[in-house]
Amino acid sequence: MEFLLEWAGWLEASTLGMQMRGSAWLYPVVNVLHLLGLVMLLGSMLLLDLRLLGLAREFDLPALSARLTPVAIGGLLILLVSGFCQFVADGAPLAASPLMQVKVLLIVLGVGNALCFRYWWSSRLGTWDERPSVLGRLQALASLLIWFAVMVLGRLLAYF
Repeated sequence: MEFLLEWAGWLEASTLGMQMRGSAWLYPVVNVLHLLGLVMLLGSMLLLDLRLLGLAREFDLPALSARLTPVAIGGLLILLVSGFCQFVADGAPLAASPLMQVKVLLIVLGVGNALCFRYWWSSRLGTWDERPSVLGRLQALASLLIWFAVMVLGRLLAYF
């Protein structure tokens, strides 16, 4: 933990950290990009996970997944880059925050859950409605809960 706090302090003192804190426009632009990434990721995941749970069966699941997955991946990439930039602005206090630590853990769990889902179930999406997987549906529910918790923790960081 000591190394993490030192690294976060170093990032905070870096040129990027100083620019993120000192620029009148950089942090707000990065914050808007972070919100864009959040909408892209959570919007896509919400629609896909609800479909996996059995809602909106009029939408073809493989086609929906093919359309929404790239949007979710793009949103996640935007979130990771913009989130790193926001972290750099206030690294040491954020690294010590239990909220931030749980948020990072949940992000890792969310990405891991998505990768496991892709590995186990992506080839079976065409027959999902005839033979839905209980484990796959639990993963979709877990995805919804994990990403919602990440969003809530991210907002709470601004207040604690």
